[in-house]
Amino acid sequence: MANSRRSLLFFIFCAITSIQWREIPHIVDARRTHLIEDDGPRRTHRPAECQFGKQLKELGSSWFPDLGPPFGVMYCFRCECVAVQKKRRIVAKVECRSMKYDCPKVTCDDPVILPGKCCKTCPGDNASIIQDVPPPTIANEDERNIKEFGALLTARTSQILKREEMKSMYSINNPQNIVATGRFSLHKKNLYYSFYVSEKATRPRAIQFMDTTGNILEEQNLTIPSTGPFSIYQNTTGKLCGVWRRVPRDYRKFLKDDQIIVAILWGDKYQAELALAGRIEKYPALQTEILSSLLEPAPGTSLEQMAGAGGTAIVSAVGGTASSVHITLVVNGVFNPDEILDVPLNIRLETHDNKQIIIEDVQKVKKPAHAVNVIEITSPVSTSDLRMLARGKLFITVESRRNPESLRLQGQVVSRVSCEIFQTVISSHNPDSQQRTNGLAWIYLNRDGGLVYNLEVNDLNYDVNPLVALVDDNGKRRLELEDLTPTLNRVTNEASGTIDRLGPRVLEPLYSGDLFVTIVDKPDTSIARGRLVSRPIADSRDSPAPILFKKIDEFSPPNVAGMAWVAVDSACELHYDISLTGLNAYRHLELYLEEKAFEVPGATITRTFLEEFNGNYLEGFNLEIPEWLLAKLETSVCYLEVYSKEFSRPLLRAKLKNIKVPSRCFPNDSDNELPIIASTMNDVDNPSYNALDSKCYSSGRFYEEGEQWADRLRECTMCSCVNRRVKCDPIKCPPLRCKPEDVHHRKGECCPICMESKMFEEVSNAKNSPGCRQSGNNQFYLAGSSWHPYLPPSGFDTCAICTCDPVSLQISCSKVQCPQLQCSEKDAYRPDKKSCCKKCPEIRVEIYRGDKAHPDLLKDQSFTPNKTASTQEILANGGCSHAATVYENGQEWHPFISSYGEEKCVDCRCKDGIIQCSKKRCTRSVCNNRILGKNNRKDKNNVDECCSAQCHRVRNHNHNARRMRRERIRDRHQQHAKS
Repeated sequence: MANSRRSLLFFIFCAITSIQWREIPHIVDARRTHLIEDDGPRRTHRPAECQFGKQLKELGSSWFPDLGPPFGVMYCFRCECVAVQKKRRIVAKVECRSMKYDCPKVTCDDPVILPGKCCKTCPGDNASIIQDVPPPTIANEDERNIKEFGALLTARTSQILKREEMKSMYSINNPQNIVATGRFSLHKKNLYYSFYVSEKATRPRAIQFMDTTGNILEEQNLTIPSTGPFSIYQNTTGKLCGVWRRVPRDYRKFLKDDQIIVAILWGDKYQAELALAGRIEKYPALQTEILSSLLEPAPGTSLEQMAGAGGTAIVSAVGGTASSVHITLVVNGVFNPDEILDVPLNIRLETHDNKQIIIEDVQKVKKPAHAVNVIEITSPVSTSDLRMLARGKLFITVESRRNPESLRLQGQVVSRVSCEIFQTVISSHNPDSQQRTNGLAWIYLNRDGGLVYNLEVNDLNYDVNPLVALVDDNGKRRLELEDLTPTLNRVTNEASGTIDRLGPRVLEPLYSGDLFVTIVDKPDTSIARGRLVSRPIADSRDSPAPILFKKIDEFSPPNVAGMAWVAVDSACELHYDISLTGLNAYRHLELYLEEKAFEVPGATITRTFLEEFNGNYLEGFNLEIPEWLLAKLETSVCYLEVYSKEFSRPLLRAKLKNIKVPSRCFPNDSDNELPIIASTMNDVDNPSYNALDSKCYSSGRFYEEGEQWADRLRECTMCSCVNRRVKCDPIKCPPLRCKPEDVHHRKGECCPICMESKMFEEVSNAKNSPGCRQSGNNQFYLAGSSWHPYLPPSGFDTCAICTCDPVSLQISCSKVQCPQLQCSEKDAYRPDKKSCCKKCPEIRVEIYRGDKAHPDLLKDQSFTPNKTASTQEILANGGCSHAATVYENGQEWHPFISSYGEEKCVDCRCKDGIIQCSKKRCTRSVCNNRILGKNNRKDKNNVDECCSAQCHRVRNHNHNARRMRRERIRDRHQQHAKS
């Protein structure tokens, strides 16, 4: 029995896991198929990681599968993420195997299974024969720290692409001699990459990371769709930016040993027009690089001799009294074929017109290499030289000393290759400060060396004439560098601009982390400040602009502030980067995504949990955002909320803006369906739809089911939400029972009130008008007011009157007092449904005077009405009473129906107090004459109109009878013919 149960569980596990890592990708692809394919970037190749359900597993990792309830963790199965080679690509695959067959035999009669174990053991047996718990992965110290790498990509460094097995896939024919250089930063398992490429080249199509044998470890698309999202940073700086997320442990070892090769591809995805490759290596001075240069064949050099040549420069500078420049050169292609040992090269740092030479040196290369040669020089410079260097006015030249006219590389010194921004959260760092000003700022360097800055503030008091500035503050000195106040817009609370004349006095504190954005008032008292820190550009930080978190209420700490970057990538993953300050006492935080259709009070909010975190910084992503919610990031009102799990309260909220979602991430709708958002709102499985479906929308806001409110557009009208529909009724004023001189009508009120004139003046002149607030509809009523309670869906209950006592300000409600009835309760009736009191019927006695015949008498009856009898006498003599009318005994009449009129085809008769009614019947002869038309015109006009409907039914019956008779005769003829 136990074996069969294990087999059943193993079958279920295999079925579920096979769906999770094999079937789901196919389902997703089919669901996202569009009739017209979008031209956006797509992850066409699977990354080297495994996806188990909604969890990503690193290549080489192992785990126990958790199938959730009712199965839980399957400790007798071990899953691993293994590498599988498909042609030249390394992909990941999940493999799971059973461990129960490796369990040793037990020697006791009553073995037990310990929690978290698979094999049965004897009590007291501590021997662990089988390892059924995967060892935890411990990150090395090197992996936690940032590591910098560089690469040079030219035709000479692309030798790996010349192999026979790769010639059909890559082309290294480079007639324009395109050169590229890259910088790589490994931080927390993520490899951030940045490139400068020759300006004559177009944007590459893709980037590949390969091992030394040519196997593709990772490939990413670099094309930008025509519809966006567009990178403002990459367009401004001319750089290529991206990140390889979650680099596997084995690949990180390859990177540390210089065994990773990067390749950039141009052209069509089926046949590359050009590919450049280069080895990722650790170059000197990458940690201190502040400027870079891409070295290309100089104009006038020999195209044949310089084919495939290029280089890059890593520039570091130190200012102050002993200013100096350190340059690391990585070059190739500037050597003559016969130069083998101790080859001299001329190296110059000069202006573009060669009129001013800052540095001129000769360096010898001991043994020139075909692909990469590293040269380092250091030289003292002046402050003015550093200023020209920082402003992009200097060039680096590397040339052959023996043949300088033909073999020469040259490039402009620009901002460093690394894709990065410098950002800060601005707030008051004094916990006792009463300042509530906060904000954010982010800056970056364009290719010309200009400083592009952006700033947004909140709750800034402009009455104190605040000063916004960039300040160098290293603890020993405080120096104001740039004043940003002139560009601060007091309406939008934003400032933006570019500082073109940038010098080393800004670059040095910027790269060393000593540059601050400060806001001070006129007496130089600090209002708020923030320190600019470097962040690599990738995913969320490649979006147009960050958003500012704002406090929700006074419960939040006074100095709390934050900023966030949010973006959706081509794989439909939501990325976010959160930076906070002032939350040192809050350690257990949660991040939520809120969505509502309209920015109106009472609108339904859909909250999606993103991640739990601690501290002031969070960088993450979410794979579980449904398509309908991704689509709403562009069209609906969405917020990010930081929630305190410890205090069970939200602390900060930021409104999303400028979120661009790739078209392939939208729900799949055909051309004849409603737009995407409309279709998703009609999804019954959509929690937002279910919530909105129970609300009412009126006058610019949402109301809950059963909620009551005074209509904003129509005066003296009360509305309510009933069954998802808005129902409104005009306010009905109750009758007043007071002297005419005590009736007063206040301005803005719908109904007059009863109040003595003296008291009315006191109430009217009071600053805060006294009154009562009704808990049911939250309506406010002035002292002395009277009103009918509003009870939806029936509307105003006119049978009750509520009053706000002018002295005690208490609400008292009472029913309307009805007068005593003058008839029995049986005979009393309500004039309409909303009538409070019943009424007695009005008795009408029909008395006929003169010789005229009574209109209700039938011609063939001999009835003489009693013209002098009273109602009691008529009823006592066998009369009848019906619908407030009294009929004498023996009287006949046609009944009167209020919605129809007099029914002349019905005869009623009063006989001994009993009313009997019968319908008039027409003889067959009358109907036959009407059907056959035998009666003449005179007789036709005299025929009773009551017979028309009856004879019409007889005619239809006769017609159907004749038709059926003809059909029976035809059937008999057919049967006779067949026989």
